[in-house]
Amino acid sequence: MLQLTVNLVKSTSLEHIVIEVLVLNIHILYRRPTSVLLRCTILGVFVSNLDWANGETLKYSCLKKTPLKIRFITNTTKESQRFLWERLRNLDFAVEQNEIFTSLVATHKLVCRKNLRPQLFLEDEALEDFQGAETKNPNAVVVGLAPSKFNFHTLNDAFRLVLSGAPLIAIHKGRYYKRQDGLALGPGPFVAGLEYATNRKAEVVGKPEASFFLEGLRPFDCKPNEAIMIGDDVIDDIDGAQKLGLTGMLVKTGIYREGDEVKIFPPPNYVFESFPAAVDYIIQHLV
Repeated sequence: MLQLTVNLVKSTSLEHIVIEVLVLNIHILYRRPTSVLLRCTILGVFVSNLDWANGETLKYSCLKKTPLKIRFITNTTKESQRFLWERLRNLDFAVEQNEIFTSLVATHKLVCRKNLRPQLFLEDEALEDFQGAETKNPNAVVVGLAPSKFNFHTLNDAFRLVLSGAPLIAIHKGRYYKRQDGLALGPGPFVAGLEYATNRKAEVVGKPEASFFLEGLRPFDCKPNEAIMIGDDVIDDIDGAQKLGLTGMLVKTGIYREGDEVKIFPPPNYVFESFPAAVDYIIQHLV
C-alpha cells in the first residue's frame, strides 16, 4: 500500500509526509469500506469537458458495480438538486436524484424546523429547493452562492437584520469555486464580511461540518470509519471528513491547488491525480 501511494504522489517533497501519515493512520482501514461519498461538482471531481467526462462516467460505472454504497454530497448552491441531477444525467452518470445530498436541501430542512422566514441569497436556479419556505418579512439570513444577488443594498439589508438579532445561516463557507473562466469567490467571503460587521458567528450547514457528513451517511447505516470521501477541496472535503473518521481521498482536479496536501494536518490519507485513479485504487486494494 505504501509504495503505491508514493507512486501516486508525484511531488517528492510530499512522499515522506504521505508515507508517515499512512503509517500513523493504517488503522483507519482495518475493515473494508462499505460506503463512498463523492463530492459532486461538474467542474470539480467530475469535469464538464466531454472527452474527460467519458472517462469519469466509465470509472463511476465500475465503482457502481462493486458492493460499495455510493452517495453524492455537495455544497453546490447555485442550482437545485434537480438541476444538478439533470446535468449529471446529461453526462451519462447513472445516478438517481435521491443519491444526491446537497447543503441546499439540508438548509431548507433547518429553516423549516426552526420556522424561519429567510432573506435568501440564492440564484433563481436554486430557489426550487426552498419551495414552501416563507420569505416575507424575513427574520433570518441564509447565504449561498448568489453572484447576481451580492450587492451593497442586499448585503446591507442582511447586515441590519443580523444586527437586530436575526440568525445568520451559511449554507456553506466555501472560499472559492471553479468556473469555466477560472476560480471565483464563493459565499464564504460574504459570510465572513457579515460576521465581521455584526460581530456574530454564522451557523454553517454544509461541509466541512460533521453533522453534514453524518447526514450524508445516514441512509447507509454505517460508521464514519467504514466510509471514504473523495473530493478536490482539501479543507471542506478531506479535512472535514478525516476529522470525523472517514478515509480522505484528495483528487487533483477542480479547485485543487498545488501544495494543498500540506495545508491540513494530518494530511490527506490518499492523494490521486484524478477521480478515475482513486476508483482504480479502491477497486484493486480496498474492495
